[in-house]
Amino acid sequence: MPAQRGQGQWALGYREPLNPNEQVKKDDDVLNVKQRILDVYSKTGFDGIDAADLRTRMRAYGLYTQRAQGIPGGKTAVLEPHELEAPFFMLRVRIDGGQLSSAQLATIGEIATEYGRDVADVTDRQNVQLHWIRIEDVPAIWQRLEAVGLLTTEACGDVPRVILGCPLAGVAADEVLDGAPAVRAVADRFVGDPAFSNLPRKFKTSISGCATHCSNHEINDVAFVGVVHPELGPGYDLWVGGGLSTNPKLGLRLGAFVTPDRVEEAWAGVTSVFRDYGYRRSRNHARLKFLMADWGPERFRQVLEKEYLDSPLPDGPAPAVPASPHRDHVGVHKQRDGLNYVGAVPRAGRTSGLQLQRVAALAERHGGARVSTTAQQGLVVLDVPDEQVDALVAALEAEDLRVRPSVFRRGTMACTGLEFCKLAIVETKARSVDLYTELEKRLPDFDEPLTLNVNGCPNSCARFQTGDIGLKGSIVDGVEGFQVHLGGRLGEDAGFGRKSRGLKVTADGAVDYVERVLRNYQADRVDGERFATWARRADEALLR
Repeated sequence: MPAQRGQGQWALGYREPLNPNEQVKKDDDVLNVKQRILDVYSKTGFDGIDAADLRTRMRAYGLYTQRAQGIPGGKTAVLEPHELEAPFFMLRVRIDGGQLSSAQLATIGEIATEYGRDVADVTDRQNVQLHWIRIEDVPAIWQRLEAVGLLTTEACGDVPRVILGCPLAGVAADEVLDGAPAVRAVADRFVGDPAFSNLPRKFKTSISGCATHCSNHEINDVAFVGVVHPELGPGYDLWVGGGLSTNPKLGLRLGAFVTPDRVEEAWAGVTSVFRDYGYRRSRNHARLKFLMADWGPERFRQVLEKEYLDSPLPDGPAPAVPASPHRDHVGVHKQRDGLNYVGAVPRAGRTSGLQLQRVAALAERHGGARVSTTAQQGLVVLDVPDEQVDALVAALEAEDLRVRPSVFRRGTMACTGLEFCKLAIVETKARSVDLYTELEKRLPDFDEPLTLNVNGCPNSCARFQTGDIGLKGSIVDGVEGFQVHLGGRLGEDAGFGRKSRGLKVTADGAVDYVERVLRNYQADRVDGERFATWARRADEALLR
């Protein structure tokens, strides 16, 4: 116990802040910064923002300072934060469950065009992230978002971030149950609640009944995974402690079944355990995954049920293994009501305000005026009648939103990268597009499902440890490059990619390297062997 007390756990009576971030959060609730943005900072401009608000509290409203242009990746670790930042913000629009009306999507697009130099990114957390935002414009942006029912509240920071959910919740023909009501209930009740506005670190949630596990429950702090209990019917299997970054861990099953009417209680319970028992001394050791690693699922469940729930949770079954290797909802597929959904792939998540406005218009013209974002940086137009499918597909393809993408484009994901992120070491968006475009030319007949995750730094916003081929930004021989991870996978036989000693490539040499490894895979694989399986067992010479 004394060692745990030294980690700053509130439940053990240790309340004195142990690092500057904890002190800032104790000095003033992060949620209070909104009024200062409205009343003060939007009038004084960037130079008038208090440093603690700028680099800590404002994150609770989706605002991160943007990287100054022209600073090379080699300077990232040696410059101070104020030397790296420009007087502009990245702003994340919170989209719980990924579900939007066309009016909401159009509004996001209009804001990007008018205030953000027409740049927008669909993230792998189902948010839309805007860039080039001025603090003077934030009140007007919030007003326009709130008018259509959207928020940026707790999109970043040491708070409960956006809740992942299936973009097809309520319409998927094969879903275990509709997770959208639970997503809405948790978001409506707890987003912006001061009870959870000071957590040890970021806190990520997934609530989904998707049969293909598209919200990647294994790498969330808490996840509710759709299952059918033999006596209690459809509900959720509870997972805790997943997360990536520099010390990745897969979430663990508690073996507990959560009925739909207890999701809010169970979510609040798990979040409270993290708040009260989570480690607050070192920010590198403050995620829930570290507490779970020390406690184990049995003890975590005991504390949860004894101290935070009204009654114990029943035991329950594990989720079924998805039949499809894809978790992205790309292409044209039937909904349970006989209509169709059409899933499209942007250019590694990069889009524009004008393009989002056009997609919103297409959803109204050809579908039911609903669009969803996916955890694979994609867009899905819902409720499309049979007779409108071909016209919609043609219109999306004309926008370079691929409904029938190549294997390489379908599986490529990229983080924000050096263009805007202060943590990045390499540029990612343009490089990832060049990567999949060149692979399409060189390996036109490659038809195995493949994920290519391109990350600008070690923090894994693009989940490089879970990709078939994960590229982690690094300086290689004095230039931008990547450390290579091979064979990551979620789902059946989940595990993180193999990291061979010294296996690094320059950014300019990445295409040649990936082509070589994929050709080795094609020559050496056995029938039906997926790339991740092969990469884990292949001779190291074939991976170089």
